[in-house]
Amino acid sequence: MLEEVSPQERVALRTDVKLAEEGFLPDDFVRQLIDVGEIDILVGLPTQNNAKTIASVVAAIQSGILQSFSRDRAAIINADAGSRDGTPELVVSASIDDARQRDFNRLALRTLHSISTQYGSSIARGTALRTILSAGELLRARATAMVSPDSTSIKPDWLRSLLKPVCKEDFDLILPTYARHKFDGLLITNLLYPLIRALYGLRIREPYASEFAFSGRMGSQFLAQNSWNDESREGCEVRFTVAAIAGNLRIGQCFLGTKNVERHAADLVPALRQTIGALFGSMESNFSLWSSKTGSQPVPTTGLEQEFTLEPQRVNRKRLLEMFRSGVAELESVFQSILSPTTLAELQAIAGLEEDDFHYSTELWAKTVYEFAAAHHKAVINRDHIVQALAPLFRGRVLAFLLENRNASAPDVEAQIENLCLEFERLKPYLLEMWAGKQ
Repeated sequence: MLEEVSPQERVALRTDVKLAEEGFLPDDFVRQLIDVGEIDILVGLPTQNNAKTIASVVAAIQSGILQSFSRDRAAIINADAGSRDGTPELVVSASIDDARQRDFNRLALRTLHSISTQYGSSIARGTALRTILSAGELLRARATAMVSPDSTSIKPDWLRSLLKPVCKEDFDLILPTYARHKFDGLLITNLLYPLIRALYGLRIREPYASEFAFSGRMGSQFLAQNSWNDESREGCEVRFTVAAIAGNLRIGQCFLGTKNVERHAADLVPALRQTIGALFGSMESNFSLWSSKTGSQPVPTTGLEQEFTLEPQRVNRKRLLEMFRSGVAELESVFQSILSPTTLAELQAIAGLEEDDFHYSTELWAKTVYEFAAAHHKAVINRDHIVQALAPLFRGRVLAFLLENRNASAPDVEAQIENLCLEFERLKPYLLEMWAGKQ
């Protein structure tokens, strides 16, 4: 009987079944998992060439485990996308003894394993997440925390904040909130947060998070329900959040403090694919859920929902205006397929404004996004082209937000974001009208 075998043998039995079904995990990685046996806490660490920051991130993870989970069996699973700078070696060679010394040798740890596996040669966060989910299911982890290797501001207490609600309070997904500059995270504050809030009726501030924690139940459900094709691997973090909402699982938030990351050059279009493209795609299968929601409710939150800082920050507003103008002009034929004549005419009118007079109202922005969502649903043109076409219009909305909040206080910025969210909620019947209308 299964109950009569060791934890390692139970893992091996589940592994044999899993591999027979999909043959996904590398054999060497599977053997390492079998040697680990069952665990309580898993920390997932997806990487690609993060040698500059990984040592401090791993040190913080180790200290967090020592301080808050010293009686638990724990493992760090590094899913690496073909690093050439020694990142995986730095992860697995980091000694827990160093962490003990940092914590004054006052804490004993039950077990901590560090395992690295390579899954490809390019960034594919969906594949990294699948690798960590598969490892967590085989190891029967009660709770898993995902941590970004670029989070240079990570503190040991991040793990406690993320994992304790899952371990002790039966939450299935814990998402972070951060202290950010008022002009950081504009893709979230001006697009993703208001849209998810209006669709699903939950005030989730960071639905596209690089740090989050989830239960074994949540991980297993997402692993089983996702097809893991090329499309489903795009925007896995957004899909993960939406899956928790659709599954009626317990979602909470925790404040982690300042969020600093090692910056990488990032184009807006890939970011839109990972966020709004994934969200538009999920609207198809979840129509019966989101179409019946009105208004929004807060989710349980530990600490602050959001905090804005006001340090000076230079932004090239002239460049944003130029890109908005050129996009409206050059993509006119594309917008004619996506947007209503009234919306397109309003966008063309504001494209002719000078910076001092520029505005892009919350009503017009919400209608723009809703018309894009309906066009994506109807596939009026290639869906990826629809997502790409949103980029110059988003830049116009960003410019308007920057101009409106140049001298705004932190409460004023929060009020502006709240007004935008309320406008998305108010205009949700317009989305339903566009969704059902004939093209």
